[in-house]
Amino acid sequence: MLDVARLRVLVAVARKGSLTAAAKELHYSQPSISHHLARLEAETGAKLVQRVGRGIRLTEAGRLLADRAADIIGRIDATAEELAAHVGLREGRVRLAAFPSALGTFIPSAVRRLSAAHPGLRLELTETEPPEALRLLRAGRVDVAVMFRYDDTAPEDAGLHLIHLLDDPSYLVSAEPGGELADHANSPWIAGCDRCRSHLLDICAKAGFEPRISFTSDDIVAVQALVAAGMGLTVLPGLALSAHRNPDVEATQVPGSTRHVYAAVYGEPPHPPATGALLEALGASLPPARESR
Repeated sequence: MLDVARLRVLVAVARKGSLTAAAKELHYSQPSISHHLARLEAETGAKLVQRVGRGIRLTEAGRLLADRAADIIGRIDATAEELAAHVGLREGRVRLAAFPSALGTFIPSAVRRLSAAHPGLRLELTETEPPEALRLLRAGRVDVAVMFRYDDTAPEDAGLHLIHLLDDPSYLVSAEPGGELADHANSPWIAGCDRCRSHLLDICAKAGFEPRISFTSDDIVAVQALVAAGMGLTVLPGLALSAHRNPDVEATQVPGSTRHVYAAVYGEPPHPPATGALLEALGASLPPARESR
C-alpha cells in the first residue's frame, strides 16, 4: 500500500519543482525528502524523478502518480474536515467555488443564511468558471461547486452529483433595441468565457450565421461598456445582467437559449452535514424566475 506521507512529498515536489522548495513547504529536511522519494520508488517499482543538471524533474510515471496523488490527498483532507465538523456544525469549514455572476447575485444571500444558522461554520469562497470549479471539486479542494452548463455543453464526468438550482435565460445585449440574432449577422460580436463562447457560436449557427468575434472578455462590466460604445453585440445570461446592468444597453431575451445552474458535489447523498447546510442555504436564496426584458 502506498504511504500517504510519501505521496504528499511527491505532490509537493511536483508543485514546487525542487527538493529544496518542497522541503521548505513541508518543514522537512532535504535528505528526508530524498529518502521519502526513494522509498516511494521502492514501493511502486517505478522511477519517479530524474536528475537534470543540478535540479530534478518528474518522469512520466512520476507525473502520473503526482496527479493521482493530488486527487487522493485532496479527498483525504476533505474527509478529515467533514469529520471534524460533523457534530452540531459548531466548528469546521465548508468550501464553495462559484462563477462570478452567481457570486454577484444569490450567493451572498446564501452566505448570510448559512452564517446565521451555523455561526461557527467557516465558509471559504473561490471565484472561478465551471471547468476549474469542477476540477477543484474532484481534487477535494472545494466541497460544493456552483456551475452552469448549456444544453450543448459536453456531459460532466461521472462521480459528480448535480443539484439543479435555476434556469437562467440568455439576452441579446446591444446599444439599440436588439431584434433577433439573425438581424446582426454582419455585426461585430463580443465573446466571454470558453463555455459561453461555445454557446454563442452554437446559437448563432442555429440562426444561420457565424459571428465575427472582435473582442473577448469575461468581465461583464467591460463587455457592457464596449456594447454601449457601439463596439459590438453580445449575449449575456440574466444573472450577469442582474449583477451589473449598464444603463446604456438594451437587453432582449433570446428564445430557446438558457443556461442551467447547478450545485455540484462529489458523490451521491447523504452529504456531509456542512455540505448539506450549504446546499440548503443555496436552495433558499435563489432569485425569482425572470420575465422577458
